[in-house]
Amino acid sequence: MAQYFDQLQKIAFEGAQSSNPLAFKHYNASEKVLGKTMAEHLRMAACYWHNFCWNGQDVFGQGTFGRPWLEAGDPMEMAKFKADVAFEFFSKLTIPYYCFHDVDVAPEGRTIQEYVNNFAAMVDVLEQKQAETGVKLLWGTANLFSNPRYAAGGASNPNPEVFSYGATQVFHAMNATKRLGGENYVLWGGREGYETLLNTDLRHEREQLGRFMQMVVEHKHKIGFTGTLLIEPKPQEPTKHQYDYDSATVYGFLKQYGLEKEFKVNIEANHATLAGHSFHHEVATAISLDIFGSIDANRGDAQNGWDTDQFPNSVEELSLVMYEILKAGGFSTGGFNFDAKLRRQSVDRYDLFHGHIGGMDHLALALKKAAALVENDFLATAKQQRYAGWNADLGQSILAGKQSLESLAALTQQQQLDPKPVSGRQELLENQVNLVLFS
Repeated sequence: MAQYFDQLQKIAFEGAQSSNPLAFKHYNASEKVLGKTMAEHLRMAACYWHNFCWNGQDVFGQGTFGRPWLEAGDPMEMAKFKADVAFEFFSKLTIPYYCFHDVDVAPEGRTIQEYVNNFAAMVDVLEQKQAETGVKLLWGTANLFSNPRYAAGGASNPNPEVFSYGATQVFHAMNATKRLGGENYVLWGGREGYETLLNTDLRHEREQLGRFMQMVVEHKHKIGFTGTLLIEPKPQEPTKHQYDYDSATVYGFLKQYGLEKEFKVNIEANHATLAGHSFHHEVATAISLDIFGSIDANRGDAQNGWDTDQFPNSVEELSLVMYEILKAGGFSTGGFNFDAKLRRQSVDRYDLFHGHIGGMDHLALALKKAAALVENDFLATAKQQRYAGWNADLGQSILAGKQSLESLAALTQQQQLDPKPVSGRQELLENQVNLVLFS
């Protein structure tokens, strides 16, 4: 079979001195960092949707990429063509994982039975491709947002028949993920939200969502899926407001429905910034709540107010994120999935490699910088010193519930407490971090 990327063999590591744009400068899969290989630390994946399902079209213009498998033809034959190209790409990029939505890999069809048949046939194809290439599935998911039936949401839809249709897709996508050895299953509520409160019953929709998530958990245990269930937060877009606004909001929702031990979060960098947070904040928050799961690695543009899904290129930002992950023990089933897409002007087929090579190198360099921060952990020392009082008698008695407002008021007056401000030394710490990052 003719190869789509016929001018390229596997991407190799050539080191920082290489001038070859189609080679890794920092990502050396077998290099050990803090006792684990880079591949084991980063667990990187490429996505099916942006790379092979998008033709470069946006709301202002038609497609620019000219992907032949997206042209008119027999839908199943085109889906198999797309799979051939996708796994050629994954293999030549030497990326260990991939991710997909159900309708990324299979034609949706005109009826629910066509959907089921098409998806089942393509799962056979994916299983064969994985066996041939060694590429593994990081996570699967179902698309409950693109079809017009989901204009008012999937699980939160006012029509229970739409809820049922969405449940059917999730049923088959979860089964496929288990069969393909997927290590996680993701739910993204792209349209689980509202456009206006004039026609929205917030309590009802949250109850629907809660029941839907409980059903997902029930099915996970029924089929013996041992992977992690992930919810991907996003504040808005395409809806005005989405119920999975950010990691903290997701945690509150999970607590309400008794699901906090069943789900973790898949954090996307660009979604974090849309919520008014930094990527670093969202990762640290999820870790502090014990719901950190996986990452969609990308970035936004500060001058654009929407989800631009660009390839990550800030080593400074990625290093601080990687520091938090290393300190928390690293990924378990999660990893870094490049939920990133080319710019519409990047019309050369090999631009797909340039985008991913850069992202993989930036993550690898960030890993090395984060490891240096961990090895000389002045940040941890500064935090320990700042909170040292909580390890003393007063702090421990407060945390142990041995104090009340009344007892603290009496103690403060009796001992004539007069605490003085202590420097947080932010500027010093910023300088010390930069010495590591840019040395």
